[in-house]
Amino acid sequence: MIALVRRPGPRLAQGLLTHVERQEVDLGLALRQWQAYVDALTGAGWRVVEVAPADDCPDAVFVEDPVVVYGGTAVIARSGAPERRAETGGVEKALDNFDIRRIEEPGTLDGGDVLKIGDTIYVGRSTRTNDEGIRQLAAHLPGATVVPVPVTKVLHLKTAVTALPDGTVIGYPPLVDDPSAFPRFLAVPEESGAHVVLLDDHTVLMAASAPETAALLGSRGLHAVRVDISEFEKLEGCVTCLSVRLRTA
Repeated sequence: MIALVRRPGPRLAQGLLTHVERQEVDLGLALRQWQAYVDALTGAGWRVVEVAPADDCPDAVFVEDPVVVYGGTAVIARSGAPERRAETGGVEKALDNFDIRRIEEPGTLDGGDVLKIGDTIYVGRSTRTNDEGIRQLAAHLPGATVVPVPVTKVLHLKTAVTALPDGTVIGYPPLVDDPSAFPRFLAVPEESGAHVVLLDDHTVLMAASAPETAALLGSRGLHAVRVDISEFEKLEGCVTCLSVRLRTA
């Protein structure tokens, strides 16, 4: 299991915002929180690989957005935010063992809009991802079933929902456009509780800001590893977008 990450750059506080008001970001604290996130991955048995820095790109720490990996294919994204398109180069270099495909103009796609559950891929139609980007993604991944879903209340699909190891989709209902789009949906009591990274079949990584959701998941037999990512939450970030998880076996 390999996780790609990218260290926060000096311009982190200048990151793009769409649905939240700008707050002061403490870069030193953000660096410490990022290292704790990396330590949580390594502590769970993941081998962490740092992608080359992109210090001129404030949002580059959100390394999930420039790429979608499915099996042996890596689809290089083309963000609906032009300012983020320069982030892809370093990510692509870290994926040289994959079959590289690309989203081309006029398609747009952010990796944060892509939720993979087995062979089904839900893709958010958002301000960052358009219908043509979704069409191209489906063409690049013929072994998958691609299901478009609306995203209007948050930045990305995975800002609204993620999935548990058993495939149940979790989300904070006020921010989910259409819970019925998912065969199994579990409402969680906190906004940041909607975001989990699957560490193994029984363990998830999630934000420290969602203690009630952690307890709910615990009642379902899951162990929640909690990390403080407050500085990234100020920038519409969550635990999913700080890494790209590659399962090579």
